[in-house]
Amino acid sequence: MTTKTSTGKSGSGTDKKKTRKVTQSDIRRRAEEIYKKRIQEGIPGNSNSDWIQAEKELLY
Repeated sequence: MTTKTSTGKSGSGTDKKKTRKVTQSDIRRRAEEIYKKRIQEGIPGNSNSDWIQAEKELLY
């Protein structure tokens, strides 16, 4: 997952950025959470759509 933090001060030159690489394990965990919620709520879908949603949430 990529997390960005900024001071919010324009032109200060001291913007701090904190990033972390998203791993396949991160995506797999999130896809499983999406799957469990989808099944519990009776929402149609499949494992591919769960994976794509997890990627979108974590990477973009």
